Amino acid sequence: MRYKPTALGYLRTDVSGIGQLWDESQIRRLAARLGYDFADMVVYDPVSRRPPLARLRAQTTRLDAEAVIVPSPEHFEGGKVPEALIQQIDVITVHPEETYARWYAPPLRDLPSTGADGA
Repeated sequence: MRYKPTALGYLRTDVSGIGQLWDESQIRRLAARLGYDFADMVVYDPVSRRPPLARLRAQTTRLDAEAVIVPSPEHFEGGKVPEALIQQIDVITVHPEETYARWYAPPLRDLPSTGADGA
């Protein structure tokens, strides 16, 4: 049996508006295309008055998720993906399609030469 990493979806109802079902389907579609096992959709409604990321962070921990997929950065406060969330889990946006990874390794061309190749 092959392991598939788990992903969650996250969106804000006030940002998605009437396009919420479309946003949810785009999240699920991207998760499938990237090879994730889609586990849950965390929907934040500002009427609830709970901290917007509290349930998302709890779900990522509970489900041992590798990534959270959102329609766009606008679904986060200030339109920016929170650094604290990126430190916990990879964040992938549908539009524009970008990945904010927990771990960053610089491209090999940026590393200093060791002289092993004769240069």
